[in-house]
Amino acid sequence: MSREIVGFLSTAWEAANAAGEIIRASWQQPKLIDYKGAIDVVTSVDKECERTIVEVIRRNYPDHSILAEEETELEGAQREYRWIVDPLDGTTNFAHGYPQFCVSIALEYGGQVIIGLVYDPLRRECFRAIKDQGATLNGSPIRTSGVNELDKALLATGFPYDRRENADFYLSFFKAFLTRCQGIRRNGSAALDLCYVACGRIDGFWELKLKPWDIAAGALIVAEAGGTLSTFSGDQFTIWGDETLASNGVIHDEMIRVANETAKANID
Repeated sequence: MSREIVGFLSTAWEAANAAGEIIRASWQQPKLIDYKGAIDVVTSVDKECERTIVEVIRRNYPDHSILAEEETELEGAQREYRWIVDPLDGTTNFAHGYPQFCVSIALEYGGQVIIGLVYDPLRRECFRAIKDQGATLNGSPIRTSGVNELDKALLATGFPYDRRENADFYLSFFKAFLTRCQGIRRNGSAALDLCYVACGRIDGFWELKLKPWDIAAGALIVAEAGGTLSTFSGDQFTIWGDETLASNGVIHDEMIRVANETAKANID
């Protein structure tokens, strides 16, 4: 591992750990909650974590760009490097005291994500990945599951913030997978869902309309753990797209068929 990569990872961990300490200290305390939309919440802790993460990154790499969920977008002199940050993925869970949320930090170089780190501060689980160098959980290598049939698979999903307006459309995918798999979990943190695919706790995941900060780190962790990512139709995955389909790789074609058939049925 190069000294440069070690430095990137060290900074990502310093930032995530600092944010994690804030989250652990406040998650069961009264919270100041604002609304970005009808059901899209943000807390004062999200903002404090983002400020803390940005401070750590700027101190170590002042020339790098930063894109973060809570309205931080800084252009650096070295624009080929961009940090993509979700200071608290699973804010709705956090706001209600439901223990499923994390910090997600990725580093993009020349349009490719090269570092991904997702930290669950309650379980003290840190998922890391380096492009072309594998993925780990608390330092131990991880791999996706070996489940080879959708019928025997445990899946996870989430619903976009416009679900009140488009409930039938999103539920059509849920029903299609529900009748073809062993079970579905709806945990409320896409970054952790992707990490759970990576370490074999679940076998596949799908969701629509995720943002880059939701999935940049988790997607790299899945890929480096041997998993597969694509759109619902099987096209190349991008963190800037509207469709995320992730799996252990073995059941991916089956998941594509279900998602694609469901999408077409909604058009007809």
